[in-house]
Amino acid sequence: MFTKMKNIDAAFRYIRIFSLVFLASCVSISCFIIYISNREINKFRGKVYVLINGKLVEAIAMDRNVPVELRDHISTFHLFFFTLSPDEKAVKQNITKALYLADESAKREYENLKEAGYYTNIIAGNISQSLKIDSISLDMNKSPYYFRCYAKQIITRTTSEVTRNLITEGYVRTGLTQSDNNAHGYLIEKWRVIENRDIKQEIR
Repeated sequence: MFTKMKNIDAAFRYIRIFSLVFLASCVSISCFIIYISNREINKFRGKVYVLINGKLVEAIAMDRNVPVELRDHISTFHLFFFTLSPDEKAVKQNITKALYLADESAKREYENLKEAGYYTNIIAGNISQSLKIDSISLDMNKSPYYFRCYAKQIITRTTSEVTRNLITEGYVRTGLTQSDNNAHGYLIEKWRVIENRDIKQEIR
């Protein structure tokens, strides 16, 4: 009888040891799987795959550098709005691109110039106009973000070239849906020209 009790006690001891070893193994395997999973998740975090023309292309998501994007948005708008050539179709294309980046304040400025015959004179006089951005100052303390753009406007006529000093200001609202027409998803608001004067004229 004592032998049977010893055998039962030994059997329970073996079962307990086996259970503890099995539990420890399960915990170890679970921890290992969690570690590997987290490592793989971190490895692929920030990666997005986009299907373009039937091909899978990796796109890497990055933190947005808002001040840089704001300056690019403002610069792009001004370049489209003020870069003009004596071609009605080209003028319309540039203005259309610019108006996607701003609110009705830019459209109002365009309508005023159009009514004054500005674009008609450019086409009729074979005048071309380009813009050189000098600097863009931003106030990042409050959204929408206030900006002031300093630029040089070069107007080339058949007999002369006029350089004008251009200063504009406005606000930029963020958080819009990004699209082909508005890559950053920003919108210029309350835009106005505060200075546009001749500073130099050269005979060609």
